Amino acid sequence: MIQLADIEAAHERIKPFIHRTPVLQSSYINQLADCEIFFKCENFQKVGAFKARGAMNAALQIPKEVLQNGIATHSSGNHAQAIARAASILKVPAFIVMPKTAPVIKKNGVLGYGGKIFECEPTLQAREETLAQVILKTKATEIHPFNNEAVIAGQATACKELLEDVNNLDVMMAPVGGGGLLSGTALAAHYLNPSLDVIAGEPSGADDAYRSLISGKIEISQSNTIADGLLTNLGTLTFPIIQKHVKEVICVSDDEIIQALQLVWEKLKIIIEPSCAVPLAALLKEKEKFKKKKVGIILTGGNVDLAKLVPYFK
Repeated sequence: MIQLADIEAAHERIKPFIHRTPVLQSSYINQLADCEIFFKCENFQKVGAFKARGAMNAALQIPKEVLQNGIATHSSGNHAQAIARAASILKVPAFIVMPKTAPVIKKNGVLGYGGKIFECEPTLQAREETLAQVILKTKATEIHPFNNEAVIAGQATACKELLEDVNNLDVMMAPVGGGGLLSGTALAAHYLNPSLDVIAGEPSGADDAYRSLISGKIEISQSNTIADGLLTNLGTLTFPIIQKHVKEVICVSDDEIIQALQLVWEKLKIIIEPSCAVPLAALLKEKEKFKKKKVGIILTGGNVDLAKLVPYFK
């Protein structure tokens, strides 16, 4: 079980390698939502996403003699870039399995850090099978995108920073895919502000976390959404944490995600990716739950293929 000491140690360990990202507000969005929202801008993080935190924390804890063989993972994008960057810093190889459908901007990010990409079909089974073959051949150490305690502890540091920077929050929100960020956020909130409600946003087209909390077991993602960073199901480590410490998962349509995305672009004047807009879309969908409250939202990343996304805007 990840303790507060693990999150604090992770924060100290990765500080030289990450940004302490800013917290932004929009009076327009606050008025629209009828609450006070504090956006933790991980789109300004190294590699353009919070994933830099967990990847670096995990890589720094691998023994040097093992690390020499490199590190490997499967990812649709942001974790892939984070692993490639960590490997580059530590001067070891990075072997990355990516679905053929991963955005070009994210593939280019991996290549830019010197990572080697192995493409596969866009299914979890294909990703895992291809990664197993790569590890067998290279003897590299796997750093799973979310089902890894060091990764979860690293992701928790984003919430830790937000709680240090903003007092008396009532609600903390994050999107959910595999649950690495959400479980880390839930643990940081539990340890540092137990009265805080942790609420997740999830695409209706990949609502496996919502269904998992209802059924009591890990459900498979149907992966039909514009939010390409949230296409996987929960892990065996993340699910129990989310069950215990997350109050609710709110599902939103792609249209609602795009509306929230456009709102952030236009009013905060920053670029975020569709997965990142999901919590705000969830808040705006069910505004009454957040009325007059102080809400923290982790903006998870800004790696977006603009040419593909712009046609969605009306």
